[in-house]
Amino acid sequence: MIRAYKFLMRPTTGQQIALGEMLRDHCSLYNGALQERRDAYRHVSRTTVRYGMQSGQLKDIRAFDPERQGRWSYSSQQATLRRLDKAFAAFFRRIKSGQTPGYPRFRSVSWFDTVEFPKDGDGCRWNSTPHDPVTRVRLQGVGHVKVNQHRAVVGRVKTVSVKREGRKWFVVLTAEQEQPEPLPTTGSVVGIDLGIANFLADSGGEFVSNPRHGRRAAAKLEAAQQALSRFPRRKAKDRTRNHQRAVDQVARLHGKVRRQRLDHAHKTALDLVRAHDVIAHEDLEIRNMSRAPAPKPDPEQAGAFLPNGAAAKAGLNRSIADAGWGVFLTILHAKAESAGREVIAVDPRNTSRTCPECGHVSKENRPTQETFLCQSCGHTAHADTVGALNVLRAGLVRRNAHTA
Repeated sequence: MIRAYKFLMRPTTGQQIALGEMLRDHCSLYNGALQERRDAYRHVSRTTVRYGMQSGQLKDIRAFDPERQGRWSYSSQQATLRRLDKAFAAFFRRIKSGQTPGYPRFRSVSWFDTVEFPKDGDGCRWNSTPHDPVTRVRLQGVGHVKVNQHRAVVGRVKTVSVKREGRKWFVVLTAEQEQPEPLPTTGSVVGIDLGIANFLADSGGEFVSNPRHGRRAAAKLEAAQQALSRFPRRKAKDRTRNHQRAVDQVARLHGKVRRQRLDHAHKTALDLVRAHDVIAHEDLEIRNMSRAPAPKPDPEQAGAFLPNGAAAKAGLNRSIADAGWGVFLTILHAKAESAGREVIAVDPRNTSRTCPECGHVSKENRPTQETFLCQSCGHTAHADTVGALNVLRAGLVRRNAHTA
């Protein structure tokens, strides 16, 4: 299996400058390759330029501009071109599936934050000084950079990536390792229902409260963003010192909320994986759930629109994003795979409207957000617990059908 590790780097001032130049030059390569594809399609009889053609031009590009392109790893530049190729592949896939395509866009230096080295030892070397008590990663054109390695890396390192987050630099490793020993079986199965009022309710009647990290930080974020809005929009190199401080403050607050959300997701997923052998959850279409409502034109007045509940829906969308369901489910699946647990996704339709006692399905079974009252048999319970019970039953049915 493949596992990722992320460590904080401690570059010197000169190495920070070199890392920034590396991102800048790879961003320039990405944008140049994108421009070539656009021009070839528009002006040369709709010719399609592919990764193989652009990768073959790298040797000439490096020879033509040795100061900016020739100093960096050849394989990392190939990875940048492959990144653009993946963006185009995703663009055409969305067109075929009828989704909003989203044509690949040019990247500014502030938005291009990652450089990947596809193979350890090719332009980079993890733990380049094994006899030194300080862990270092060697990057071509940058040097040996100190790394704050807070845990051991198990397995063989496959890829190395350098990522900038605000003013901090991180190294991200992927390591190939053997499948770990599964956790001892507990004989327990559980269904979970994700929500807003409670982050999670399980089929046993337990609840995990929603920490609402984004809402708690909303006042500080609003003040920081108002302070930032007083400065005119400028490129990073043209910002004044006070402008840069305002930018850093906004980034720092967003980063803190993100780390808090990740920490909560990791701890909640770990508790579930340790306690249960089988975990069933709703297969949520989070992107569709957080989509803005369509406008309602007024048939009686041209150019006017009727109320469509956009303001209320925007508040719900913020709450969904703040809960971080997608991140939590991704972490849950990863931890379950490592622990030898089984995670089952089930159809979420009517899970909170179906009576677990008699099977009656009705919208009226849920008179309020928290209350479930069956209109047929009179069964009453917490609505989220009922949803978790129905999710568990659907998951076990699907599991038994798959086993059979």
